[in-house]
Amino acid sequence: MKKFINNVDDILTESLTGFGVAHSEILKVNLKPDFISRKNNPTKPKVALISGGGSGHEPLHGGFVGYGMLDAACPGQVFSAPTPDQMEAAANDVHSGKGILFIVKNYSGDIMNFEMGADMLEFEHQTIIVNDDVAVEDSTFTTGRRGVAGTIIVEKAVGSLAETGASLEDCKNFGDHVNKMTASMGVAFTSCTVPAAGKPTFDISAEEMEFGVGIHGEPGRRREKIKSANEITSELMGAILEDLKPENNQEVLLHVNGFGGTPLMELYLLFNVAKDILNKKNIKVSRSLIGNFTTSLDMAGGSITVTKLDQKILQHWDSPVHTAALRWKI
Repeated sequence: MKKFINNVDDILTESLTGFGVAHSEILKVNLKPDFISRKNNPTKPKVALISGGGSGHEPLHGGFVGYGMLDAACPGQVFSAPTPDQMEAAANDVHSGKGILFIVKNYSGDIMNFEMGADMLEFEHQTIIVNDDVAVEDSTFTTGRRGVAGTIIVEKAVGSLAETGASLEDCKNFGDHVNKMTASMGVAFTSCTVPAAGKPTFDISAEEMEFGVGIHGEPGRRREKIKSANEITSELMGAILEDLKPENNQEVLLHVNGFGGTPLMELYLLFNVAKDILNKKNIKVSRSLIGNFTTSLDMAGGSITVTKLDQKILQHWDSPVHTAALRWKI
């Protein structure tokens, strides 16, 4: 195993410490229990957004803590759910009088621990379950569809709405709406290597790909010979559009996400192919996001996410955001 590492048991603590120092102007890192929170508290009461999950998917979720997105993120060990005491500590730190909204990817361990953490709170709370992956209905880690790269779309849109002072119920309902308007699917060329394991999670030959892979390396729809970018994208987009069933002239956000080991050159190629497919179906790509945002350590591969846009989603996607991994102004 070739990784920049000192001691496997210390990798998360050392990484979080470096992350906190690098972005000390916008966030702070708490250790034992581990959570990341906004450095400057909002000037008026707002719904506090908290997300989290296993480490190894960076910049998800800690990279999205800041103005216009999350108030806190709870990182578990690599590919392991954070613990309830992390959620409780984070919630107590960022609560500002309008309740807590948890945004949770649909993985059994994450949901169970976030529910336990929520039960420990003395103030109002709600949960959004993200399940945008159309690859499989049930998987190794889930009952129902998995939550993957569409999570960033939900966090951005709801984070923006929360900044306006919207109620907990309104933020919850909007997040559920964005989730329903979003679909994703990915493909992997290689496995990832979890530091504690020291070897690839699964074996795959140089001529094969895992179609519909999960972000922890869990199996997808099938394993098959590698195809051209055009063929792969056509299959991914076919599954996504079958799920979303966009209308003629529908505006969409197209997000091409890398799993950590794929160059941007290839991701932009995928974007171009996917956009051509949408153009031919008279679907307009109004917004785009390309890069490594929901990763799987060092896995080579990527995913495509499409979100059907309405005026409200568009407004809150475009609104200002300032985090370590995502930032723009109007």
